[in-house]
Amino acid sequence: MSIKPLVILPDPVLRQLSKPIERVDEPLRKLADDMLATMYDAPGIGLAAIQIGTPLRMLVIDLAKEDEEPAPHVFINPEILSRSDERSVYEEGCLSIPDYYAEVERPAAVRARYLDRDGKMQEIEAEGLMATCLQHEIDHLDGVLFIDHISKLKRDMVVRKFKKLAKEKAPSRMVG
Repeated sequence: MSIKPLVILPDPVLRQLSKPIERVDEPLRKLADDMLATMYDAPGIGLAAIQIGTPLRMLVIDLAKEDEEPAPHVFINPEILSRSDERSVYEEGCLSIPDYYAEVERPAAVRARYLDRDGKMQEIEAEGLMATCLQHEIDHLDGVLFIDHISKLKRDMVVRKFKKLAKEKAPSRMVG
């Protein structure tokens, strides 16, 4: 397993639509393992393939706490089948928007269908943090960021901040 560099806002890659996966094979499982290693290293609880610059419809989640055994989940071509009317609010963060957190309201529960790492069709009834995390990561596959669920004013401030940071980190060009 290798750790991949994370794509950070304002990189336009984060707004790309991820492509459906045609075949679950060994290279795809290796990508899933690399995503898990990257997520654990960050550290985070979820990661979409687009966040390492790979526009494929795959994400990984592990909600195990530090003192618990890892419980990694791989979701290939995930799709939400239904959402609850009940809503919940979680303070969300994102590995592609480091050190920024905001409260986001989403459906409290979802039912989703996906392929597992063996290519078998699965369904999950998720609630609480798993429901929030699944929705957050599936949003990434559609080019949507959690900041798209907050006020325009706050979103614009965050985007400005990250554009400024990216500009400061960009190598300056030598003249002459």
